[in-house]
Amino acid sequence: MLVSLEIRNIVLIEALTLEFRPGLNVLTGETGAGKSILLDALGFALGRKTGRELVGSAGGAGSATAVFAPGPGHPVRAVLDELGLPGADDLVLRRVAGQDGPARCFVNDQRTSAEALARIGETLVEVHGQHDDRGLLNPRLHRPLLDAFAGIAPLLAETRAAWGEAEDAARRLAESRAGLERARADEDYLRHCLAELEALAPEPGEAERLDAERRLMQSAAKIRDEVARAAEALSPAGAEGVLVQALSWLTHAAERAADPANGLLDAPIDAIDRAMLELTEAQRGVDAALERLRFEPGRLEAAEERLFAIRALARKHQAEPDALAGLAGEFARRLEAIDLGGARIAALETQAAKARRRYDACAGELSKARAEAAARLDTLVTAELAPLRMENARFRTVIGAGKPGPEGADEVGFSAAINPGAPPGPIERIASGGELARFLLALKVCLAARSPGLTMIFDEIDRGVGGATADAVGRRLARLAEGGQVLVVTHSPQVAARGAHHWRIVKSSDGKRTRTRVAALDAALRVDEIARMLAGEVVTPQARSAAKALMQGH
Repeated sequence: MLVSLEIRNIVLIEALTLEFRPGLNVLTGETGAGKSILLDALGFALGRKTGRELVGSAGGAGSATAVFAPGPGHPVRAVLDELGLPGADDLVLRRVAGQDGPARCFVNDQRTSAEALARIGETLVEVHGQHDDRGLLNPRLHRPLLDAFAGIAPLLAETRAAWGEAEDAARRLAESRAGLERARADEDYLRHCLAELEALAPEPGEAERLDAERRLMQSAAKIRDEVARAAEALSPAGAEGVLVQALSWLTHAAERAADPANGLLDAPIDAIDRAMLELTEAQRGVDAALERLRFEPGRLEAAEERLFAIRALARKHQAEPDALAGLAGEFARRLEAIDLGGARIAALETQAAKARRRYDACAGELSKARAEAAARLDTLVTAELAPLRMENARFRTVIGAGKPGPEGADEVGFSAAINPGAPPGPIERIASGGELARFLLALKVCLAARSPGLTMIFDEIDRGVGGATADAVGRRLARLAEGGQVLVVTHSPQVAARGAHHWRIVKSSDGKRTRTRVAALDAALRVDEIARMLAGEVVTPQARSAAKALMQGH
């Protein structure tokens, strides 16, 4: 529900705050008084496109703030969550614009975009007039309107899910077919590459190991002679023999010494023992090096040939040598997919056909439900037209075959026949402005229960009608407002008399500046305003009496 609208410096309105209520809210005033300014200001707060001329001349920025009180389950809650905007018991939409620069938009004081504001506004307010483009004049909305009347949300959800499954199955089938075609085109190449890789059978890390081995073998010939001479120098014929001889001499000398306790030779003997141990370690290391530097004839050539073959294959496939083993596995899987492709595609074809049958069944049920709902809607809308002085008019919902999609395969259009014997045609082409307005009102009355929590605004929907027809319009607007909220801008006293709450819009001028003001009317002032609407500028006692009669008839 729209709780309040605060306007600052918008066209002729310097400062204004309106507090609206549930039920039928009526706004009246002379032509040109500024009723459209109120709707423009509300549209501005709801993110709708406006021009710079909306900002008034009072100085400073122009702003409009609309406060709503949506219930806990209102659709706007989901939109707020999706946009990441704060929610509260009251929802405050505010938009500010200066003479220069873009307008600034706020939701509960958090900055947002005009697009986000418009999305939020669409879930809160619906504006209709003689040039309505949200319902009757927009054929794309005819099917959603029928679906809302039919109350088939679960079936729509099931159809959307079935469409998604069918599309996914068809996509996977198409991708598999295309993949198989590409694979078959490369099959000979794949088999040749796999044979090469399997014949070489490179292992991860092998290229690095072969390169190290190759470098070692290349340097072995240069250093082996020096290492061999070192081994000979450390052998019993070399250093080892000299140390053994020296140790023997010193040991004998120590044993023959006159005073062994003197220990004169103990330290040299211990040092030679330690040297012998280190010499033994050196001999072992040199012998191990000689063993590693000993290669079979042809080993270097074989290692180089394999290393170069691995590197060449890696360059061919633009891969690292260690990735060749995995590449062989990939080629094998692709060839396996070719070999098994026929069976896989057959399975996918079965899945796709099953998913399509499920979608067709859901779409068929949807078409049936729409046809049944269309018959009910046509009867109800046609019945509503008679009191609106369109006794000969006929409303018809036409359902035809359309392109399959998430919401079925039906095209829905509203058609009308205005006069007896006249062929029906699209309602937006057949009906005049006043007739369209009455068609719209009849349709909204029939759909009212399907739009919970939506504030509906009707802008001079009663233009061009009077008397009993205007009274019928007023009665239907009052019915629409039961349990909800309707705002109507009207020149009809019969409609105004049906209002639960009434505001009068007045334009005044002091010779320097023109201003628009809005006043809430109590019961007595309502009588005067409705009498003015009946009689014109001079309000007579008879007009007041007629106004009271209209209000009492309410």
